[in-house]
Amino acid sequence: MWWRLVPFLVAAGPAAAQSPIAEVICVPRAELVQRLQGARVVGAGLRDTEAVLEVWTRDSGDWTLVQSYANGTACILAMGEAWEAVTPPPA
Repeated sequence: MWWRLVPFLVAAGPAAAQSPIAEVICVPRAELVQRLQGARVVGAGLRDTEAVLEVWTRDSGDWTLVQSYANGTACILAMGEAWEAVTPPPA
């Protein structure tokens, strides 16, 4: 999974390239969506009146947690592997 983000992390700056989880990576949302091409949003929710949280996944199981702001900025908050969709039990 990390190798797919290397071009993005290098473009984000040297500090981000050294440790992708140590710092939050923020760019214009349109750029982030382009970088996540091939992934899809599988869940989203409002964090507050100015921010939305989204989980993006790939068929490989890689996942990315993105927070998008009303001002057009989006940030990668976390990423990982082995995403598994869970269907809630009937109520």
